[in-house]
Amino acid sequence: MNERLVVVVGYDDAELIEIAAVTTSLGMANKIGSPREPYRTAFVTPGARQITLPTGLALAGGDALERITGPFDTVVVAGGWGHRRAADDPLIVAHVRRIARESRRVASVCTGAAILAAAGLLDGHRVTTHWRWAGDLAARHPEVSVDPGPIYIRDGDLVTSAGVTSALDLSMALIQEDHGPELARRVARELVIYLQRPGNQAQMSMFTAAPPPGNDLVRRVVDHVGCHLGGDLSTTALAAVAGVSARHLTRLFLAELGQTPGQYVRRTRLEAAAHLVAGTSLTMPAVAARCGFGSAETLRQAFVGAYGVAPSHYRNTHAHSRPG
Repeated sequence: MNERLVVVVGYDDAELIEIAAVTTSLGMANKIGSPREPYRTAFVTPGARQITLPTGLALAGGDALERITGPFDTVVVAGGWGHRRAADDPLIVAHVRRIARESRRVASVCTGAAILAAAGLLDGHRVTTHWRWAGDLAARHPEVSVDPGPIYIRDGDLVTSAGVTSALDLSMALIQEDHGPELARRVARELVIYLQRPGNQAQMSMFTAAPPPGNDLVRRVVDHVGCHLGGDLSTTALAAVAGVSARHLTRLFLAELGQTPGQYVRRTRLEAAAHLVAGTSLTMPAVAARCGFGSAETLRQAFVGAYGVAPSHYRNTHAHSRPG
């Protein structure tokens, strides 16, 4: 039986969730799927030493980063608050570069991308990382094309993912690639992951990112949008809700949210539609009506433009339908 050896790289102040999400997901695939090529994970740290975590916990090292040799199926570099120190450590960077050359596929979670970048492994590639650190990565490595939007990006044999829990999305994508969508769905259900998101779904969503608290008027309009997705949400109508001119409302939205009211409405409607498509058995016309798209065809076009797949395909391959 052939094994897929997956190396997960940790260091002081790495993020435990990112390490555990990868190792647990791959282990679960072995347990419930009995794949022909099961995963074998190796957790490596510099010197095989115990590492400290930002929470004050400690994690025992498994193998020594300096001594492990390939070939490997996949190398995954975790992120965490210690990523800058790790990226400045010539030993860590040199051995990450070495094991990456011995691997079929290289991946990072969150700010682990900074270590791959320091090793020269991201040059000329389009990558993502945690939205908070995307600007820092781009400034330090102008030769890398950093896109802070997607949850994960596949560029050849390189996969980079966004912050923290996107390690689960990355793991599901790897399992699906290696063993097919059915096993990925079974693992997702076993881990009680509500929604396996497509890689190009935005990191910052209406369900996780509250609007900045500095402007009550913007918050009032945002709340109105969330409660009236099927109604008239034109900029003129929203300006009337706020009691200001459409031009002034647009200025406020750009200052507070970095997007126009129209852009915010479209994004909110799309994300709400994605959750209804994945989490309910509503028909596509019903989803379109609830989310203000007018017709199933308008919904389909918007969905493909934003997420790269039709809503019916998304329902069939990425989620377990629930009663509507």
